Amino acid sequence: MNENYSNNKLNTSPYTNKINSLLKPKINHNLPLVMDLFAGCGGLSLGFEAQGFLTVGYEINRDACLSYSQNLQGDCLNIKLTEYTELPNPQIIIGGVPCQPFSVSGKQKGLNDTRDGFPIFISAVKRYQPKLFLIENVRGLFYRNKPYLEKIITQLRQLDYLIEVDLLNSVWYDTPQNRERVFIVGHRGKFKFPQKINIKISAGEALGDLAVFIPPESNFLTPSMDSYIIKYEKASHCSRPRDLHLDQPARTVTCRNLAGATGDMQRIKLPDGRRRRLIPLEAARLQSFPDWFKFNGSEQSVFNQIGNAVPPMLAYYLAKSCKDYFELNFFYDKNEIIAKNISITNQQSSQQLSLF
Repeated sequence: MNENYSNNKLNTSPYTNKINSLLKPKINHNLPLVMDLFAGCGGLSLGFEAQGFLTVGYEINRDACLSYSQNLQGDCLNIKLTEYTELPNPQIIIGGVPCQPFSVSGKQKGLNDTRDGFPIFISAVKRYQPKLFLIENVRGLFYRNKPYLEKIITQLRQLDYLIEVDLLNSVWYDTPQNRERVFIVGHRGKFKFPQKINIKISAGEALGDLAVFIPPESNFLTPSMDSYIIKYEKASHCSRPRDLHLDQPARTVTCRNLAGATGDMQRIKLPDGRRRRLIPLEAARLQSFPDWFKFNGSEQSVFNQIGNAVPPMLAYYLAKSCKDYFELNFFYDKNEIIAKNISITNQQSSQQLSLF
């Protein structure tokens, strides 16, 4: 990131000051060690470390792994995970399982896609029996690929876990972006997802003066790109131009709309009418990364890391729920969990029969 912008006090705001402080790792060694599979640059782990958990990441992308190691207290191992990768006996396993098989912007092959990371994650849960695990994935898992989601839940329940599933929007948790993702939590006690925060953060609150500056590295849209966007938005029946509107949260930030020169790209319209693409610092703020978080790699690589990440502020609230779960220190025995899962299965079967 450009040091001139990240260190310029004119570009900070109450929101950025808050996350710059709140998301600093504060390790409490009395809390369980967290293993982050498919860790990316560490967005999910950053939220956990800010709540006191020490993390260890596993990530195949070298740039992302370096970003993780240089910003977090925990280490990141630059390896390709398999169903047999050995882990240091974790009590918590978390991870953003590769989402290409289920993403609406991908081919949606689901379980027929070789990039599907669920078998690896489930294998780790089966072998190490953590007290809690948490999985993040795209919203497509809730819709076109819902039969596969149900298959995953069944496999995890067979490992004697209570399973909670919810579709969470990052905008509910101090993140200036509408971003719906599926979260699956396995536990053996009384886990509860974090409550929604009623106040939404706008893109303008996150970007501050950056939104009206013209950074030296700015990439402006050409007349032909502007013309293409007009046609794209007309064909897509957009009621309002898809520029970044500073009075409301941003659209979902993705690798494609950050780095790609597409009609759907994230862009800012300046007062003089020109449009420019976002710079990495702006994209990172929309994902709730603090300004002190430094990404490794080329601009393309940085955009990919940001677009793939779990927003750290959403992770922060999820980690608080995990900490509350452990502090409660209440766990059902195996027979109680089996009975609860049988009851849930019977209830679901009754609901399905009532539809006929």
